[in-house]
Amino acid sequence: MQLQDAIRNVFAQLSVTLAELSTEEYTKPCQRLSHNTIGQHVRHIIELFQCLEAGYENGVVNYENRLRDRQIETDKQLAHELLVQISGLLNRADKEMILEATYSDHSDNQLRISTNFFREVAYNLEHTIHHMALIRVGVEEVSALQLSETFGVASSTVKHRNQCAQ
Repeated sequence: MQLQDAIRNVFAQLSVTLAELSTEEYTKPCQRLSHNTIGQHVRHIIELFQCLEAGYENGVVNYENRLRDRQIETDKQLAHELLVQISGLLNRADKEMILEATYSDHSDNQLRISTNFFREVAYNLEHTIHHMALIRVGVEEVSALQLSETFGVASSTVKHRNQCAQ
């Protein structure tokens, strides 16, 4: 499916980047990212997909209940392995789901919003691209690594840029 292929493509870009960064670069706080690390952004990407996977069977996804596993932030190999694992789990059938979220710092009242698996996969794809754009900022700060022009750029933007260049 096109959606899963798009995720596999951005995960491949991310995995190549992880392989080329040193552990020090992966874990170094970046001033331009409010002292967050590239590893923290990678962990965040992975954990949202893990939440979706965990909620698939019972039909309820809650992204606020993620683990925040520090090991993913510091272990590039683990992060790569999890990206590969997630890629293998994307070929599930679409189904109706419920998104649970509070969306408030001042309340524990959860909203329950109707959604479906494919919509949440699409959300996670867009979310991944957004965080990859932030990762690009971090890479530029802590490394001399040259990322591809499309790293952290939505496919619609890539298409638009290509049309403008013609």
